[in-house]
Amino acid sequence: MKIRFFLTFVFLLFIISLTSFKEINKSNQQSWIRINLLGYPPLASKVAVWVSKEEEIPSLFEIIEKDGGKVVYTSSNIKNFGAYGPFRHTARLSFSDFNQKGSFFIRANGILSPLILINNHVYDGAADFCLRYMRQQRSGFNPYLKDSCHTHDGFVLYGNKAGIKDSTHFEASGGWHDASDYLQYSTTSANATYHLLMAYRDFPEVFGDEKQANGLDGKNGRADVLDEAKWGLDWLLKMHPKKNIMFNQLADDRDHISMRIPKEDNQYGKGFERPLYFITGEPQQRGKFLNNTTGTSSTAAKFSSAFNLGAFLFKKRDPNYAEILNAKALSSYNFALKKPGVTQTASVKSPYIYAEDNWVDDMELAETAFNFNRNKPDPNRLKNASYYANLEKITPWMLRDTASHYQYYPFINLGHYELAKQTGEESLSIDYYKEGIKQVWGRAKNNAFYRGIPFIWCSNNLTVAFAIQCNWYSKLSGDKTFSELEQANFDWIFGCNPWGTSMVYGLPSYGDTPTDPHSAFTHLKNYPIDGGLVDGPVYTKIYKNLIGIKLADSDEYADFQSDLAVYHDDYEDYSTNEPTMDGTASLVYLLAGKEAAAKGDENKTYTLGAITRGDSTKKKIALVFTGDEFGDGGEIISKTLHDENIEASFFLTGNFYRNPNFKPLVNRLKKDGHYLGPHSDKHLLYCDWNKRDSLLVTKSQFDADLKSNYQAMASLGINKPEAKFFLPPYEWYNKSISDWTNEQHLNIINFTPGTRSNADYTYPELGKSFRKSDEIYQSIITYNESKAEGLNGFILLLHIGTDPRRTDKFYLKLHKLIRYLKKNHYELVRINNLLE
Repeated sequence: MKIRFFLTFVFLLFIISLTSFKEINKSNQQSWIRINLLGYPPLASKVAVWVSKEEEIPSLFEIIEKDGGKVVYTSSNIKNFGAYGPFRHTARLSFSDFNQKGSFFIRANGILSPLILINNHVYDGAADFCLRYMRQQRSGFNPYLKDSCHTHDGFVLYGNKAGIKDSTHFEASGGWHDASDYLQYSTTSANATYHLLMAYRDFPEVFGDEKQANGLDGKNGRADVLDEAKWGLDWLLKMHPKKNIMFNQLADDRDHISMRIPKEDNQYGKGFERPLYFITGEPQQRGKFLNNTTGTSSTAAKFSSAFNLGAFLFKKRDPNYAEILNAKALSSYNFALKKPGVTQTASVKSPYIYAEDNWVDDMELAETAFNFNRNKPDPNRLKNASYYANLEKITPWMLRDTASHYQYYPFINLGHYELAKQTGEESLSIDYYKEGIKQVWGRAKNNAFYRGIPFIWCSNNLTVAFAIQCNWYSKLSGDKTFSELEQANFDWIFGCNPWGTSMVYGLPSYGDTPTDPHSAFTHLKNYPIDGGLVDGPVYTKIYKNLIGIKLADSDEYADFQSDLAVYHDDYEDYSTNEPTMDGTASLVYLLAGKEAAAKGDENKTYTLGAITRGDSTKKKIALVFTGDEFGDGGEIISKTLHDENIEASFFLTGNFYRNPNFKPLVNRLKKDGHYLGPHSDKHLLYCDWNKRDSLLVTKSQFDADLKSNYQAMASLGINKPEAKFFLPPYEWYNKSISDWTNEQHLNIINFTPGTRSNADYTYPELGKSFRKSDEIYQSIITYNESKAEGLNGFILLLHIGTDPRRTDKFYLKLHKLIRYLKKNHYELVRINNLLE
């Protein structure tokens, strides 16, 4: 209810603001400003796109406060791209450096954008909102209709391979209808289930508990996303009832004879039962033709991964259920090995199927998923996963400008992500992600929307998957190179596209979203299908060649159609405007990640542009060690961390990295998995101690010195993409230094103030600034016990070595300190794990 109240309130403000600025808008508008209608967190990449059918290019743009019309930002940061689709001129208007929270408009050449929201709560509740569509797609008991449907499923086809007579009944009621029609596919359902489980695993803090397991109102002590994932798991168990039995789909395209509200279907010749297609590993009926099935792996491996992740998440909640899932994960995996290859769907009347053509990505994920319930990954599983990963380094659609329907599915290689997490930063799968992103970027960089996704059926699904891949690559590698590309794909889904519309029904409620999708729920009963992600635009040449397609009403987006691509908000257009269950499940994951990141940013602390504290709501601490000329504590620190199984972060100067005496230590720290980052090359003092705004270095000096630091690191095998956090020398900097750091796509950080840990370098000759180790240790304890948030999110800075004049070495107390922090339930993590 909170999100609905908030969105309604904003909608009223939007209407008021439009009347205030209506004199700016042209009556015969030929230029527009496209934005993410959902909004932007203050620290996100923020870019609007100018589009015009005239010879009109703005030289600057303004940001105007909604209330009062005050200009609060003016910029000429405009990058022109020329023609795209229906537009003669396009441009990117970047306002990433505008971090003020509030409600605004962009104005350029007298054209006003839709309302822009900037705050850390713009994505709150969005992932849960999309779960509404998943619940509405339930088969069996449907909580939206408060009625049951398809309760007689189903009867077997092609079961002779397992000695099952055709027409034999198997209980298969449940699961989700696939795409606002009533077919049900194992491959999309297993993928959707995995995404929902993964969303809860990775971002549990963003999901609420407002529904019971059956989808009706009422809390049940379990997050709604986990309820929904279990609904998928329960159906997959029915689709794999025995070790030698697995079904690929329930019903077929005879479903499409009419639009209807689901109740019972009797068009399959056996009462109200619908056919269950057994997985034979061989081609099956496709109208007059056969599909191109070659094996059992693609579907069965997806089953196995979903079952393993489900077992991991339900292990403590429902041990008996988890045991069942464990057993099914193994039998599914063995079924996948029966005949390596792909299982495609079957069609009776039309030529359209899910023509999946790859399967090694599914096997890679299945291998890694067996490690979810292990304390340490099984090396044989990792070896097998790496083998499959090498067979398909890049998801093939990224290499092409077109593909068949669901030819390369899932649209993201999920196995690469899990493999990288289990094998560490050196995993080749991280590089595979990068190479795929570079392929898309090669196309995207030439247009203002940064659009490199092919306009094929379900292009929005590909867009969501690609945004997730960009995000995962950034997290795994620390490389922020593609952050604007990632944001552009997310923005596309929510309105920063040629049509200026969100592609998600009802989100946001105050913006332009689908109202007439290809869905019986909306067409027959005007039921809202909240949260459903529609297919998205297709190449115009694809649209013109589709069978029996037409528009029922006039095209409200006619001005924005082109020879490149079309999108219609019309129920007759089944190619661009049909919501999909699996695409929506992927979007749930993406939105959950966006909400978690925005909340994390809100709870972080920034000082003069540097992050000085992580999320203060989470019991995580990063132990950070800096070093320049001294490294006497290195051996003791390294051994203590190893004994305590702790990964820390070390920010060292070029002087330190080049010192041959320290080379063995650096190599050992690297081998043990610690984060190694830059601390300047020559340990320069950037700004005056008393007048902090007064710089003591020029930008060219700063750039050259930092470059030399990275060169020294590279000589030891530490590459810049792996070390994107920078801790300035002397822990002393100003806003200019922060800005210069950001220009290099690096993240500047500093220690969290409040304790005296950073004084462990002092020695008696320094007088009043000297601090004994006992005093330093007690300051950490006192802070933790006197503050409500304790040391949550702390960047706790120490030194790897000190001047010989300090004989009271604090690193001798490191073991004691770590034991204290563990006792107080803190998780000690690397700096990238604290701040990303």
